[in-house]
Amino acid sequence: MSLLERLGGQQSTTPSKKTTSTINKEDLHYSRKIKVNPEMEIRLHNFLVEELKKYPETSDENMSMTIKEIASSFFETEGDRLTFEEKKELLRIVESELMGYGPITALLTDPDVSEVMVNGPNTIYVERKGRLQRCDIRFRDDEHVIRVIDRIVSPLGRRIDESVPMVDARLPDGSRVNAIIPPLALNGPTITIRKFSDTPFQIHDLIRFGTLSEEMAKFLDGCVKAKLNIFISGGTGSGKTSTLNVLSSFIPNSDRIVTIEDAAELKLDQEHVVTLEARPANIEGKGAITIRDLVRNSLRMRPDRIVIGEVRSAETLDMLQAMNTGHDGSLGTGHANSPRDMLSRLETMVLMAGMDLPIRAIREQIAGALDIIIHQSRLRDGSRKITHITEVLGMEGDTIVLQDLFRFKESGINRNGGIEGEFASAGIRPHCAERFELNGIDLPASWFGEEW
Repeated sequence: MSLLERLGGQQSTTPSKKTTSTINKEDLHYSRKIKVNPEMEIRLHNFLVEELKKYPETSDENMSMTIKEIASSFFETEGDRLTFEEKKELLRIVESELMGYGPITALLTDPDVSEVMVNGPNTIYVERKGRLQRCDIRFRDDEHVIRVIDRIVSPLGRRIDESVPMVDARLPDGSRVNAIIPPLALNGPTITIRKFSDTPFQIHDLIRFGTLSEEMAKFLDGCVKAKLNIFISGGTGSGKTSTLNVLSSFIPNSDRIVTIEDAAELKLDQEHVVTLEARPANIEGKGAITIRDLVRNSLRMRPDRIVIGEVRSAETLDMLQAMNTGHDGSLGTGHANSPRDMLSRLETMVLMAGMDLPIRAIREQIAGALDIIIHQSRLRDGSRKITHITEVLGMEGDTIVLQDLFRFKESGINRNGGIEGEFASAGIRPHCAERFELNGIDLPASWFGEEW
């Protein structure tokens, strides 16, 4: 959708009264340093909307320069009482409305912000370095928020209104968006945006962040190249998708990779990648394509590797069957509180497929399919760490046997409130060492020489 197509029906109206806030100003971030006249903002916005209709051939790349040129004529006639800084701020705000996502545009371009949460027009929070902070930024009213949501979902063929009050979408950079509006959201239209970097994290970034140690990184690199089936578990916001993206980067360029996601977020640099994305039902409740449908279809696409963004339901059974029938080296993620809890959740999700399978048969499928479970957590200080790398050894009776290879051991809290600790090896040579040797991958004994 071009910029000019988005301009239709977006002229501003008189701003609604803002609710008073008793929040401490010291807790607010991203405050506007220069306050602008709301009426002047509306006049400039409406003037630009009308004038831009005279430039239908202008590309989005040149639109910013065109807006500045048109705005200069507006300021010559109506901006005589404005300072240079006020004109600059006014133009920035209106340009964000026309080309970006309104008041939250600056937050989405801030590299330190990892998540943006709009709880109605008057309450906006961000996550910076793992901690929540409230912003002194507001939308004019509920309709203003809904227009921004429409701008996000319309290019994807989605819609949001009273008949479809919830929607999942993504931004052009891959950032994940969830929106929900009244009557379901009592606080007003609510947007949650989990940002992803334009340049995906590499393994050295995770080491620098303290997410894992260098030995753990080399071990996981070997696991991927040895075509072990790896599953990443963790809670919401623990960094599973970022870790999955990093692990996927270890896949050789010669492999054909099929990625399957609810909303396409993975960014792989390999040449032979096929990206599949689920589709929700239309307004009549028809036409939905689920993750399970895509997993089944992917098996007919001659994949060397299948990468599933997240399993939540019946697709788990198809994923396990794929891992057990020659599709080694597959990757996936799921929500859980520990590696052992991940196994229990997988059992539950297999049962959601509607198959009346005995628990032992399900556990045998899981034990035969998975080789490594990586568990990632967001700790109390907001940091994200891989707390367990666990090997799945097989069945012993009716129980799946697990063996921790690496763990993160907390040792205390520093004076800045950060959690201190170290990554340690279990001192046990992994059962998968033979797979490493068969693939010509070195597994130094020094990695497993110390017990925690």
